[in-house]
Amino acid sequence: MKLDHNTTATSEGEMCKTIEVALVDHRDLSPPSPTVLPSPIVGDDLTFTPPLNFAMVDNGIFRSGFPDSANFSFLQTLGLRSIICLCPEPYPEANTDFLMANGIRLFQLGIEGYKEPFVNIPEDTIREALKVVLDVRNHPVLIHCKRGKHRTGVVVGCLRKSQKWCLSSIFNEYQRFAAAKARVSDQSERES
Repeated sequence: MKLDHNTTATSEGEMCKTIEVALVDHRDLSPPSPTVLPSPIVGDDLTFTPPLNFAMVDNGIFRSGFPDSANFSFLQTLGLRSIICLCPEPYPEANTDFLMANGIRLFQLGIEGYKEPFVNIPEDTIREALKVVLDVRNHPVLIHCKRGKHRTGVVVGCLRKSQKWCLSSIFNEYQRFAAAKARVSDQSERES
């Protein structure tokens, strides 16, 4: 297996890093074979815990907060082919090892998590994320950021816009995941 790191700069000078953790033959559109888990034995502690804010967005598209080792058994059941990470921090070694062991490709499109209101998320990065999401060869795909709220909500909102959802439904879905921390600036990203 090969580990490639590619870094490119967008027109606004933002850095976009794609890390390919597995070679994927895109001619074969069947999902990768997940690692076979042993059948749970009565009294076994094998649990399937989804990541924070996990949900199905559409057929083959999922969203969540940042997964950790407690979520790996659950993620294996999805047969993921790709993960889009919207965090700029280096991907943890345990997660990278999980991706390599399961033939999952990582698209890391680092978007800073902003606390300040009215901070724009780079449009080029959103477009890149949508290209990955809309390409069925990457399905099943998981989109995640730290908590699965704001950055993930913006990408899902833009996907919903391309699916011709009305804005009130897009905002309602965003607010369900963002809860009391819904950001007006994130919602305005999806209006354009």
